Amino acid sequence: MRVLGLMSGTSADGVDAVLASFHGAVRRPRWRLLASAFSPYPDPLRRELIAVGQGETRSTEALLRLAEQVTESQATAARACDPAGSAALVGCHGQTVWHRPPSAGQRGASWQLLQGPLLARLLERPVVFDFRAADLALGGQGAPLVPPCDAALLGRIGGWRGVLNLGGIANLTLIPPAAGPDRAQPVRGWDCGPANSLLDLAVQRFTNNGQNHDADGAWALRGRVCEDLVQRWLQEPYLQEQPPKSTGRELFGRADLNRRWSALAAVGAEPADALATLAAFSAAAVAQELARGPCPVELLVAGGGARNGALMQQLRGRCTGMAVRPLAELGIADSQRESLAFALLAWWHWRRLRAPTPAVTGAERPPLLGVCAWP
Repeated sequence: MRVLGLMSGTSADGVDAVLASFHGAVRRPRWRLLASAFSPYPDPLRRELIAVGQGETRSTEALLRLAEQVTESQATAARACDPAGSAALVGCHGQTVWHRPPSAGQRGASWQLLQGPLLARLLERPVVFDFRAADLALGGQGAPLVPPCDAALLGRIGGWRGVLNLGGIANLTLIPPAAGPDRAQPVRGWDCGPANSLLDLAVQRFTNNGQNHDADGAWALRGRVCEDLVQRWLQEPYLQEQPPKSTGRELFGRADLNRRWSALAAVGAEPADALATLAAFSAAAVAQELARGPCPVELLVAGGGARNGALMQQLRGRCTGMAVRPLAELGIADSQRESLAFALLAWWHWRRLRAPTPAVTGAERPPLLGVCAWP
């Protein structure tokens, strides 16, 4: 079956699309990547999504218009990836604008902007969307949902295998080994902390919105790391929590950057030093999470942060005892991993497979993820 996967993450830079085929065993399918495309959000839409994602208030009319624009952008990406309309099914995550993990006395909730029925009508194909709600209803975090997909798509090796996505937020998958005493362990995964969210906001601040990101990490590579600040930040509550856990711009957004910039300015940090320190902080948070164990023998890195030289340099220096290499070496490009995962999640929904997320999210039982809209 041919399935389109559409994903836009916390960076809100646009929509990644893949066209993939799945067949065979449902839990471990044979799959092939047929095409991929990236459709950037227009700058005004991107700025508005980031603003709303950081808690800025908007009228209900403005939010409705924003949801329509996001839906139309998803359709544009789908058509760019599959112009012949060969996919029988579409899996679309939508654009997260707010995520509230469950806490004592309060259930979790998460909002992904998307009009699923409209997207199904625009593409004239069934669309599976609203993936997080079923997991949240069962007491789970609702995120991350990709770790079981990593295990199904990549398979196992002789030791624990790690997959790290560096989008706006850094999230981690740990896949048990193929043999040995840990082979019966479940797949694990959680959000580590910020990856590009603070870095991108800092670049926008330093350039008065002239640039959206530090291309290749070149600016950060010219700076010095304020290690005392990194070590202090690692003691913050979220980074000390045990999994399952998830986060987003609600915690690591503009207000958080302002607080960190005050600390950086107090020690005389220049913009390059601030970027170097933020990159080091993101990498150190990942290393701290990996220290919880089990330690993987390799760490496959995906997402936009895999192209940031400063961030990758810091990861290799701090994540010791494992080979750190790009996921792209296995044939899945940085921008393809999550959209491919949502294509698989849509196929699982179609095949009525309940996703094995409880060990990742803390849900009471495996949920059937997603809601299907028909054209």
